[in-house]
Amino acid sequence: MLYGIVAATTALLLAAVLAALLRAPTLRLGLLDRRQRQRRVPLSGGAAVVLATCLVVVAGDRTGFAPLGEGMGTLLAAGAGVAALGLVADAWRLKTRFLLVGTAVAAAFVVPYGDTGVLAGVAAVGWIACVALAFRALDHADGVAGTVGVVTAFGVAACAAAEVMDGLAVLLSVLAAALTGFLMHNWPPARVALGGCGAMFTGFLLAVAAVTTRAGQDATTGAGVLFALTAVAVADAALVVLARRTSGRPLLRRGPDHLAHRLRRLGLTPAGVTVTVGAAAFAGVLVGTLVHTGLLGVGAVLWVAGGVVVVVLVLWRVRPRVPGQARGRGRGRADVRVSREVRTSLDARVGHDARGGHEVRASREGSPRHRVRPRRRSGALVQRPRESTESAEPVESPLRASPRMASSQVNGSLRVRNR
Repeated sequence: MLYGIVAATTALLLAAVLAALLRAPTLRLGLLDRRQRQRRVPLSGGAAVVLATCLVVVAGDRTGFAPLGEGMGTLLAAGAGVAALGLVADAWRLKTRFLLVGTAVAAAFVVPYGDTGVLAGVAAVGWIACVALAFRALDHADGVAGTVGVVTAFGVAACAAAEVMDGLAVLLSVLAAALTGFLMHNWPPARVALGGCGAMFTGFLLAVAAVTTRAGQDATTGAGVLFALTAVAVADAALVVLARRTSGRPLLRRGPDHLAHRLRRLGLTPAGVTVTVGAAAFAGVLVGTLVHTGLLGVGAVLWVAGGVVVVVLVLWRVRPRVPGQARGRGRGRADVRVSREVRTSLDARVGHDARGGHEVRASREGSPRHRVRPRRRSGALVQRPRESTESAEPVESPLRASPRMASSQVNGSLRVRNR
């Protein structure tokens, strides 16, 4: 108990300090994520979480205060490999299929096939890889991935403690503490972000730990528990797939289709989005933990599934703000794409009407609205009509004319502008 408190406190402080220290080198290396089009966030939080978790857990195992147990060393090494793969993706933008294959290979070394069976083990490998990538996708807004990771880590640690897996419970508790220290810098407005390194490491450890705690038990209940523990990540991935498929956009191209983007469109603040997503994650994790411990039946997972479906369908109807498009005037109008060429072609030009002698200043070519500046003759403001072939009677202005204007004799129509 005492070691758990000391380990959690150490991991929290170490992650917070490392995230701050690694921020400047990350900026110089160019490992950045652009958020809200103008804010650059360095991806130093992922390395801080990975280093803090691994150092504290390995120190506890080497000193004998908290032995990891059989298989935990392999799990930690596989997680570090996934983190390295995510770091490479942050630096060189690896394609998603390479990340999926690499994470699946790492998961194949840690799945307990003896308890799950071969077929269920292969399915677990695919599920672990998908969850790791789903957590990477959650790092699209400030505080979202860290908050969901903390809540899920505590829930899976409770499930591991119920199965008397002390080493796994300690590992997840240290991970939750490291993510909490990272959130000190990632809470909106974020100064650092997880990136693929920290997000995939977090998702991989959580997914493997959840599979390990459910290994050897009922498969149907286990599937329901795994779904409830990762309901928010599943909802975000389902929303992105549905939105991009129905709009005909590429599935793997980044865009404002995630949960946080659409909640912001509904009027929530960045901090409000983080709290809302964290509350949803807590509800799903609570149901999954209670079903795992037998305090609730497996039917409770159906409520979580129904909530996910409702949230996805409702947020799918919220129109995202696609980069490169501007909102049209009026209700229900489609977004209008405005190009720079159109805007730059509206520059002002100065022309001269040779026939009437007027100087014309137009705001755009072919515009009927133009300002006419008549020339001053003999003290009077005179504008000759464009087609003045016939003589006309002089028209007196209703305004009071000055003596200088009254003395001038001008044929043709007169137009006096009161300036």
